[in-house]
Amino acid sequence: MEGNAEGIRINKFLSEAGVCSRREADRQIEAQNVTIDGRIAVTGDRVLPGQTVLFCGKPVTKEEEMILLAFHKPVGIVCTAEKREKNNVIDYINYPKRIYPVGRLDKDSEGLLLLTNNGDIVNKMMRAGNRHEKEYIVTVNKPVTDFFVRGLSGGVPLVELGTTTRPCQVERIGKKQFRIVLTQGLNRQIRRMCEYFGYRVEKLVRVRIMNIRLGDLPVGTYRNITEEEYAQLKKLTAHSSNQPIRNKKHS
Repeated sequence: MEGNAEGIRINKFLSEAGVCSRREADRQIEAQNVTIDGRIAVTGDRVLPGQTVLFCGKPVTKEEEMILLAFHKPVGIVCTAEKREKNNVIDYINYPKRIYPVGRLDKDSEGLLLLTNNGDIVNKMMRAGNRHEKEYIVTVNKPVTDFFVRGLSGGVPLVELGTTTRPCQVERIGKKQFRIVLTQGLNRQIRRMCEYFGYRVEKLVRVRIMNIRLGDLPVGTYRNITEEEYAQLKKLTAHSSNQPIRNKKHS
């Protein structure tokens, strides 16, 4: 963490203030659109407490508020901040401050999606190596058998991804419905796991990420994470890495 004595890099300052991304900030600095205490900023400059930053002539204040939202994503909405995607989640929510999704949830799936302005907690929550739990309720096209439940929970070879899924918790909760808890997030993982056993997913709802639950939040709406939820989340991620996991070759 960058201390007050050294200040904070100007591109990071602009990013955390919700002005633009760090990359765009670098471009704006090169275009001489940013000043620090009246001096034109250059790449690598640091902002100290009390200094005045102007972007295109307007003052910028660093965003101190931690935003963390729980959103019930509908089917059809895409987990991206990319504006060229007409069904992107950011336009759908239309939140007044700059936020972005924590990880992904397939376009065809619904359920709990977190959105935040805090990159550090995003990285800690989503790194596969940290093994944080995500829980789903899945409806399939035919009866859930004991063989199917045992197969899913034991680890499923996904040839197209060149890997085998980690063992996981699976529980039948209805004739054609089961609950599954994953600690990884491979591409369309649950759908691929079901296909391996000849099942087709008809409905997939994520109901929990770590300690945060979807509950009875209506589809298409969001709420702020409570102080209690955030305190517990910080405990759960306290020893988690926020660095990328190096890919190890499968033995």
